[in-house]
Amino acid sequence: MTGLSLTAHASISELPAAEWDALLAHEPARASPFVRHAFLRAMEESGSASPRTGWRPRHLALRRGGTLVAAAPAYLKGGSDGDFSRDWEWAAAAERAGIPYYPKLVLAVPFTPATGRRILAAPGEDRRALVAALLAGARRVAEDEGAHGLHVLFADAEEARELEEVGLVLRVDFQYHWRNEGYASPEEFLARFPSKRRNAIRRERAAPARQGIAIRTVRGDELSRDPEGWARACYRLHRASTDRMVWGMRFVNLGFYERALAWLPEAVEVVEARREGKLVGMAFNLAGPDRLYGRYWGCVESHPFLHFNVALYHSIDECIRRGTRVFEGGAGGEHKVARGFEPAETWSAHLHLDARLDGAVRRHLADERQERLLAVRRWREEHPRLGG
Repeated sequence: MTGLSLTAHASISELPAAEWDALLAHEPARASPFVRHAFLRAMEESGSASPRTGWRPRHLALRRGGTLVAAAPAYLKGGSDGDFSRDWEWAAAAERAGIPYYPKLVLAVPFTPATGRRILAAPGEDRRALVAALLAGARRVAEDEGAHGLHVLFADAEEARELEEVGLVLRVDFQYHWRNEGYASPEEFLARFPSKRRNAIRRERAAPARQGIAIRTVRGDELSRDPEGWARACYRLHRASTDRMVWGMRFVNLGFYERALAWLPEAVEVVEARREGKLVGMAFNLAGPDRLYGRYWGCVESHPFLHFNVALYHSIDECIRRGTRVFEGGAGGEHKVARGFEPAETWSAHLHLDARLDGAVRRHLADERQERLLAVRRWREEHPRLGG
């Protein structure tokens, strides 16, 4: 495509919010709330995603005649913490071979292993051509910045195919997502389970009532009435939980919660758990048009099954009530399978600038991809009903 120019930006604030968000307004469900200007700005201006924490913004903007036609959130990283790329083994192999691996240029959302668009394109444009042009520019930025690889993380399936067409190699992984099959009620959802498992879930779901704990979702106007108070509460609970973990990673700080609640009130949802009026647990979620995304969880009191009820069961019921199509509970957690979640493929795309490493990774991924797709297919064949 002719007449295009690409620039890299050291802050999302260098790009006007209206201009950026116009690229995803025509497909908000595919884009997700995480690539909205306000979310990225909350990450950066809070210092959660900053050069100090290993995220140096290099956001890509593709223009034609001064008009923004495509863009992508992008960061230079000197490590892999917080990007969920799971590429440590590649980095270690490169080091053993004497091939530099870091820094790398990632097209990703900090600390957010949620699928969505990573390359945003204006409506009415030839998207595939813009993807090719932006990726060519991204490679030049990587070379100019001394990066040794280009990685697009948690792209959706359609975008993954576009990235493969322009020369990146795909990696498939999986998470556990809950899918709404048109359930009329939570009981209809539970009916899909075998009797023994159904009864176990009912016991877990009944635990908060026995413990004197009330759980509900707080959203919209109620959050907007006291965003600073909710931010302090969410941060306090999240910090209490991460501090108890040996490897607890407190990726986001109080400033992030303050900004997210102030700037994204229509997208943020907080699942609260109260005992005798005291806030004892919470889940910090974001909502898109047809998906709910679980992000952070925390509690200051330990009660049996509190996590399952606050972080999983209550939001499943909310998805059924509201007709939400998918609930992404986050990375990891095989325990979710027994509670109605099932494997869902996630995609990333990679290009290493050293031909030796790039060739080795491509050969490795060819085998890994087939094994993982086969494993998921077998699981679905063996579990035709959730929780079976």
